[in-house]
Amino acid sequence: MNTILLLFLTGVVLLGFEVFVPGAILGSIAGVLMIAGCVLAFIDYGVTGGVLALAVAVVLIGGLLWFEFKILPKTALGRRLFLNDVSTGSSQPAVAVAADVVGHEAEALTALAPTGYVSVDGQRYEAFSRAGFAEKGARLTVVGVDTFRLIVQPSESSITST
Repeated sequence: MNTILLLFLTGVVLLGFEVFVPGAILGSIAGVLMIAGCVLAFIDYGVTGGVLALAVAVVLIGGLLWFEFKILPKTALGRRLFLNDVSTGSSQPAVAVAADVVGHEAEALTALAPTGYVSVDGQRYEAFSRAGFAEKGARLTVVGVDTFRLIVQPSESSITST
């Protein structure tokens, strides 16, 4: 009986520390210890003792999880441990909608050889130059949208001025 209680107690403690040391290692060890305690209860005390041990294990785990997710986040320690903020940032610029950019004037922010970045109405987009190369600062016209980039060509004003 002492071995079963020790396995259960150690399992619950390790499962509790899983909140502080994430990575599923302590939780996995805790699960193995709890299962070992249940198996020993079945061996030593038969079906009745095993089912009772299993019920106790489920109640202990349920109680611990309830404490960790309902009570702990409301404590001072829990507020420092749990993430409550939402990240609203983006790693990629917004995908252009063809109706909003086709026909608009663009300025090359980088040299396009044949891809680079352009600015359209203050928004930065990746672009592909149909003409091949376009220098930084060149005036371009957006003629289409291809998946995640704009398709540009030299604007009429830049062709006539050269």
